[in-house]
Amino acid sequence: MEKLICGLRLSVLISVSFLWSQLATVHCSRMSWYLSRQVGHDPCYNRDQDRAVRCIPPFTNAASGREVTVSSTCGSPPNRFCAQSNGNEGERELNCFICDATHPKRRHPAEYLTDNHDTHNLTCWQSEPFRQPDENVTLTLSLGKKIELVYITLDFCNKRPDSMVIYKSQDYGRTWSPYQFYSSTCRRTYNLPKNGEITKANEQQAICKDPQESERSLSQIGFNTLEGRPSAGDFDMNPVLQDWVTATDIKVVFNKIQEGSENDIESSYYAVSDFTVGGRCKCNGHASRCLSDDDGNLSCDCKHNTDGPECDRCKPFHYDRPWARATSREANECVREYIHVFIINYGIVVGCVAIYVVLRLLLVVPTWMKTGGYLVLT
Repeated sequence: MEKLICGLRLSVLISVSFLWSQLATVHCSRMSWYLSRQVGHDPCYNRDQDRAVRCIPPFTNAASGREVTVSSTCGSPPNRFCAQSNGNEGERELNCFICDATHPKRRHPAEYLTDNHDTHNLTCWQSEPFRQPDENVTLTLSLGKKIELVYITLDFCNKRPDSMVIYKSQDYGRTWSPYQFYSSTCRRTYNLPKNGEITKANEQQAICKDPQESERSLSQIGFNTLEGRPSAGDFDMNPVLQDWVTATDIKVVFNKIQEGSENDIESSYYAVSDFTVGGRCKCNGHASRCLSDDDGNLSCDCKHNTDGPECDRCKPFHYDRPWARATSREANECVREYIHVFIINYGIVVGCVAIYVVLRLLLVVPTWMKTGGYLVLT
C-alpha cells in the first residue's frame, strides 16, 4: 500500500511538472513571437501579426551587377569598327572607332551589360567583327538562384540582330530549354511558324516572332514571359506557368545580323548596352526578401515555418499539414507536429522550458521530502 501511495505521489509530481513545462512552453513561445514582431511589421503576417499571409520579395533587376559570360569581345587585339548615325541634315553618316581592351575609354567588356544603365552615358559590350553574317555569339547569365521572371530585355547600341534565341536553365546551367525565338525568317532559320499559337495545352511552348514586327523600339528586344499565355490571369493556381517563368540562368544566342550589315566587316558585330532580367526571387509566397551571402549566392528568408532555398519544404517537425505554395487566398503555413511537442516537453526539455521546470522542481522537491512524500503546492 505504501508503495502504491508513493507511486501515486510521484505520478502527481511528474504530472504537475509536465503541466508547468507546458505553461513554460506557451509562455516562451508567446514571448518569442511577441519579440519577433516588435522589430516592425512583417509582410508575411497580417497587420495584427497573428495570421500568416502570402508574401513575395520585391521586384528587381535580377541581372544588375552580375557577371555575364560572353563568347566574343572586341579589343584583343585592338580593332576598328564602324557605326551609322544621323547627320546634321538627317542623312546617315558612318563613323569609325577603335576598340581596345587595354584602354579605359575604348574598351567594351562584358561587365557593361549589367552595369548601371544611363541613357545619357551609354556603356556597351561589343563582340569582335565577323566575316559571316550567321556567326553565333553567346551571352550567358547566372542569376544565383531560382527567379520568377517577368521580362527579359536587351538594348542594342547598333542594329538589332535579325535572328536570336533566348534560352533558360532551371538547374544552374546543366540543361537548357528554348524560351523565345526571334527571326525575320522563322521557318527557314528555326523551322518554326511565325507567331505560333499558344493554347492551354502548350503554355510552355517557345514561339518565334519577327523582331521587326513585334518590337516598338528599333534598338530593343523585349520578352514578356506571360504575354499571350491563356492562363496568365490564374497564375497563382497554375503550376505549369509557375514552372514556365522559373529560371536560374539565361542564355542569349545571336545567330544572324540584320541584312545590310554583312556588306562591311567593320560594321558586322553585336553591341548591347543593357541586359535586364526583371523578376523576383522564387520563394513560393513564404518570404518577403532574399538574403545574399559573401559569395553573392541568394536564398529566401523563409517564414510560415518553411525551409529551403525557395521555401519549398516545411521545417523539421512541422509536417502536420503538407507543404504548399502560398496563394492570395491561403498562406498554407506549415504546422508544428504536436506529438513531437509532447515528447520534447515531457522528455528532453530544452531552452527556457528546461530552466523553468528545473527552478520549479528545486522548490517542490524539498517540500515533498519534508512532508514525507506528500506534495504541498505553495
